[in-house]
Amino acid sequence: MTNSGQIEKNASAAAAGELLLGIIRQAMAEQGGLLSFRDYMQLCLYHEPCGYYMRDEEKIGRGGDFYTAASVGSLLGEAVVGYAAAFAEGREGAWTLAEWGGGSGRLAGQVLDWLRESCPEAYGRMTFVSVEVSPYHRRLQAEAWGAHADRIRFLGEDEWLAEGPWPNTLVYSNELPDAMPVYRIVYRSGQWQEIAVGWDEAAGRLAEVLRPVPAGGELASFIEREALPRREGQRFEVPLDALAWLRRVSGSLAPGSVLMTIDYGCEREELYAAHRMHGTLLCYHGHRASDTPLEAPGSRDITSHTAFSALIGEGRECGLAAEELMTQKAFLIRYGRVLEKLQDHDARDPFSPAARRNRAIRQLLIGDSMGELFKVLIQIKGGRGLTL
Repeated sequence: MTNSGQIEKNASAAAAGELLLGIIRQAMAEQGGLLSFRDYMQLCLYHEPCGYYMRDEEKIGRGGDFYTAASVGSLLGEAVVGYAAAFAEGREGAWTLAEWGGGSGRLAGQVLDWLRESCPEAYGRMTFVSVEVSPYHRRLQAEAWGAHADRIRFLGEDEWLAEGPWPNTLVYSNELPDAMPVYRIVYRSGQWQEIAVGWDEAAGRLAEVLRPVPAGGELASFIEREALPRREGQRFEVPLDALAWLRRVSGSLAPGSVLMTIDYGCEREELYAAHRMHGTLLCYHGHRASDTPLEAPGSRDITSHTAFSALIGEGRECGLAAEELMTQKAFLIRYGRVLEKLQDHDARDPFSPAARRNRAIRQLLIGDSMGELFKVLIQIKGGRGLTL
């Protein structure tokens, strides 16, 4: 990008940010001066056209703000195909593969390419559905998947739900629940308090404001159900939107259909551990993390760890049995057979295709950055599930 182009981009982003801040303050005024953090985060990420995900800007990869596993070669896509091929093999006739919130379309492009190459029979029986809220990302997806245009449908969530129940269907998502709005709460002075968002007139900026968690409401119910520890000053995220999304998807699936959730996060014991006194919520901009979500609304990704135990429990209540929860590393080894894909290569050429692929495998498998922190939850509608 030229200097003039970058200046124009920065000016456009600044204008969108100012407009969004005005919208946030108006929403506060309409709700008595305070917004729940959930409503604030919803505006920051999904307001059209000022929200982070709704802007016509690159967000994923080197030129964006964060990487996903699909940014590190095609290995995750090949593993998804490994599972999808087994799913299709056990079913006769037409079947549906759907991606929810696919962003730039890179992962689905890898999935479609590899499915066509490695499993042409299953590919020929498949319809691929993209459920995507962002018009910008829909355009990117349509451009990226041109070679598969005759197999693809684009649906909004309401359209998807209206066409249900979907038989013989595998729905997958990659880093979706972590990007859904959350409430924030803290245990303070013997009480549960909601962390809301207000306006500090003296400082001229957004500020945290505590208010009591109402008895008998959804927040109180979540606290009780998850048995959140009462540690003075510990913060927690409450993913009511992710749980509601899970219920909607479950209601749209016919018995035997599957939901696969790929994301970073933890089970209950680790997610609420004493060393997570500040919770897990972070912001990302230019590949740098911060814990200041009230600064520069709309300019950064806001995310929190996926509460896998809560998803499993909610799924059980709405007919989704958890077949398995595994690390992404285990998923790649089992369904992507990545260890078999390590290749000997000329060590003098670190940029050879074999060397690049080996580095991608090591990056996804070694350490706790992706292979262990990221997990894959497989839930089947009306199936027999695991017990945690």
